[in-house]
Amino acid sequence: MLSLPALRVGTLARRGVLGTASIRAAHGHSGHVATQEDMSVPRYYDKRSSPLPDVPYCKELGAEQKALKEKEKGSWKQLSNEEKVALYHLKFNQTFAQMNRPSNEWKTVLGGMFVFFGFTGLIVWWQRVYVFPPKPHTLTEEWKAQQVKRMLDMRMNPIQGFSAKWDYDKNEWKK
Repeated sequence: MLSLPALRVGTLARRGVLGTASIRAAHGHSGHVATQEDMSVPRYYDKRSSPLPDVPYCKELGAEQKALKEKEKGSWKQLSNEEKVALYHLKFNQTFAQMNRPSNEWKTVLGGMFVFFGFTGLIVWWQRVYVFPPKPHTLTEEWKAQQVKRMLDMRMNPIQGFSAKWDYDKNEWKK
């Protein structure tokens, strides 16, 4: 015997509520599926360490570029400097000079570091003001002086330690 939920699923499926179209629509797939790039084919890249990429920069050439490629097959003395540069840029995106040109990325990195340090400083300041308890009275200069006086009165480590550096006759530190 079928249970009530199983009968309900069958009814919903017949009505089209559980169809693939409704599921795709409910999950935001309106017939468009994202495709992934095929990573098994060679890709173009500019790197100083490997100057010859596997594929040229421009894969699809226009009419003007095709004419320039035909002209390339002839004598290079007939080509102007602009045409030679255009031919170079069909194969490569950047020259070595362009790849070696310094970027302004250091400004972004330095700015990010300053923002990080500033935010960290604000957090530390907030913790010192609102989170940490007040300093204990034993860290005041008055208390430290009393502690030193007590240690000298008790003559702590009189051979090589603290009291050995105190002149008890003159009541001052030895020079």
